[in-house]
Amino acid sequence: MDLVNIIGFASAVIIGVSLGLIGGGGSILTVPVLVYILGVEPVLATAYSLFVVGSTSLVGSFTYMKKNLVDYKTALVFAVPSFIAVFLTRKFLVPALPDPLFSIGGFELAKSVGIMVFFSIIMLAASYSMIKEKKTNKEEGNGEVKFNFPMIALEGSVVGLVTGIVGAGGGFLIIPALVILAKLPMKMAVGTSLLIISAKSLIGFLGDVANQTIDWKMLIIFTALSIIGIFIGSSLSKKINEKALKKGFGWFVLGMGIYIISKELIFV
Repeated sequence: MDLVNIIGFASAVIIGVSLGLIGGGGSILTVPVLVYILGVEPVLATAYSLFVVGSTSLVGSFTYMKKNLVDYKTALVFAVPSFIAVFLTRKFLVPALPDPLFSIGGFELAKSVGIMVFFSIIMLAASYSMIKEKKTNKEEGNGEVKFNFPMIALEGSVVGLVTGIVGAGGGFLIIPALVILAKLPMKMAVGTSLLIISAKSLIGFLGDVANQTIDWKMLIIFTALSIIGIFIGSSLSKKINEKALKKGFGWFVLGMGIYIISKELIFV
């Protein structure tokens, strides 16, 4: 194994550590690591990311389950439209996207480039949600779950679509939705989000099995290292200021997003 591969697999541990430390965000790094370090083709990388994110989040959700910090009814209401959207996206939409996506004059936007640019936009949105100062939500923490069914279903469908296209878990979209639309306390929203992310990511991956040639050995090793990382991150989370860490990670994701846009569109 050469140095580049060692760096790539070491990054899997870092992805898990960040998930364990801040309950999200690490999945946003999975696709760039797979594409730019391990040389995986972008569409296949989004499929691999679904498996890595789903498996790692599932392990992380067990901790919250033991503490009774998962609201299963809310997870079900949110997750059903999300499951449908992510599966259909991976099974039918992604394979049906033309290559190139479009051409104007002498400019052509390749499918792989389009996916990475869209992914970078999601990264920028994620970085904003991590960097900005959050005001205390007066409705948060009352423990009274109130469902806004149409909005929860719509949000679930949108998150499923985003997850299907870019292979990211979408926790930065799910957690605010659970707090605002279902009135869940923050810790319960994080635990519930991890369960939703794990289920929909793994279901989305099933839509890829028939369409992609999977390198199972590489994928299992990468995922196992990420799972090791989430245990390390969970342990470190008791010793590190979560707020400062989340903001610092947000700036890092912002830089990565800008780098991807520059690499794909400017420095061609």
